[in-house]
Amino acid sequence: MNSNRESYNIRVLGQELYNKVADSKILLVGAGGIGCELLKDLVMSGFKDIVVIDLDTIDISNLNRQFLFQRQHVKKAKAHVAKESARKFNPAAKIESLQNNIKESQFSVQWFKQFTMVLNALDNLDARRHVNAMCLAADVPLVESGTQGYLGQAYVIKKFETECFDCQPKPTPTTYPVCTIRSTPSAPIHCIVWAKSFLFSQLFGNSEDEEALENDESEENAQELAALSRETAELKQIKEAAGSADYAKKVFDKVYNTDINRLLSMESMWAKRAKPTPLDYDTLERESAAAETSTVGLADQKVWTLKENFEMFKDSVVRLAARYLKERETQSDAILSFDKDDDDAMDFVTAASNLRAHVFNIPSKSLFDVKSMAGNIIPAIATTNAVIAGFVIMKAYGILRGDFKNNPRTYLTTGSRLVQEANADPNPNCGVCRSRSATVKVNFDKTTLNDIIQKVILVPQEEGGAGMVEDEVAIMDGSRMIYDIEFDDSVNLKLRDVGLNPGSIIRVTQDDGGEDVDLILEEL
Repeated sequence: MNSNRESYNIRVLGQELYNKVADSKILLVGAGGIGCELLKDLVMSGFKDIVVIDLDTIDISNLNRQFLFQRQHVKKAKAHVAKESARKFNPAAKIESLQNNIKESQFSVQWFKQFTMVLNALDNLDARRHVNAMCLAADVPLVESGTQGYLGQAYVIKKFETECFDCQPKPTPTTYPVCTIRSTPSAPIHCIVWAKSFLFSQLFGNSEDEEALENDESEENAQELAALSRETAELKQIKEAAGSADYAKKVFDKVYNTDINRLLSMESMWAKRAKPTPLDYDTLERESAAAETSTVGLADQKVWTLKENFEMFKDSVVRLAARYLKERETQSDAILSFDKDDDDAMDFVTAASNLRAHVFNIPSKSLFDVKSMAGNIIPAIATTNAVIAGFVIMKAYGILRGDFKNNPRTYLTTGSRLVQEANADPNPNCGVCRSRSATVKVNFDKTTLNDIIQKVILVPQEEGGAGMVEDEVAIMDGSRMIYDIEFDDSVNLKLRDVGLNPGSIIRVTQDDGGEDVDLILEEL
């Protein structure tokens, strides 16, 4: 069977390209939605030497779209299981699996240089930026891909020839003032952020308020933060009743009745706003029972009724509380973390946010819409992942032919239309791909930051240094400044004490607007 597939691949690709495919070494970063499809496509397309890396383990919620995984694989490493499952499609393929974070220091620029190309199948912005930077430093072609619901894209990144991942600015995470989230929501997203970042984390996990709520120091926001702290303390007391028969009722009464009535007592707040309407648990319980409302079979893309949201809220609180208590049996400080692929968590956030929306006369949203809005969460659709993975393979073929500029970006757009766009030139103002870069080997426990400044940064270019002027130099580690002329506290510290490790990339900038330099630090 494999020999037949090989002969078909040769007929389609031609012997010359097929030989390049068979001889290439591929790094696949990510073994999730796109990664599963891509690994299968790789082994079936003739690629025989593959390294797949993913830090995550398999959750039961992955099974509906990450088809290399089955129920017996839950809690096992994605990379290892993906390797074993993919080899069934082509036993001749050599696949190495790594359960690691691609940002670990062992995956240095030198390590990246062993690959013919890198294929990204990540949904994490920080990791994608890191892989982009490492591929540029190693001068290894990268195929970037991503999906968002029914939309998707795949494109090639090649140093000095195409735009890199950071050539165009990426949207920054949106934050919301506490006063808006807690007291005066006016849009569905405000209710969703409240349900996910406040209520879920207070009942079942650690508070994530600072990630989604803007903790500014204005007087209004300060008052709301104080009120939020009081509500947090009250919820903490209620949390002690987790698992009891009336736990859902206690939570419901607190957030949809007591807290709303407290807001209504602030009459000036509603002088120019529509007043919220508290919900009564007992009334909804009677109405729901009379209507025989059930949570069974509620569609993800249907907007649930008030009674359906009420029943789902009760049901999801019971499920999450049971899981929370079970985790605490073996680990006293265990928590539940919000995950877009966790059905219980999504049921809870959808129902809780819609109930709050009803209180404030805001339109409700379907579970599908809530998933796409909660903290910029993007719902994953198996067919979109499959289509985009196929186009990643096409981009890989183009790279092996030597086509970079003529290897167009491919977009899957609304209405399942495919659109192609010519690759753009690198952005001349990009701080990533247009900066100079150099690898510096150091002893992280002996070399100081001042050693780097004196022996690399200030050394003239004709002598192999960066050729910069000391008074104009600033050094950044990501978004963290570690040195400038007025911030030299760390200058005599060892690199490891500064927080730098093998694989760190520090950016050296000049106040006069001269060219930036990236220094890739590796162990001597």
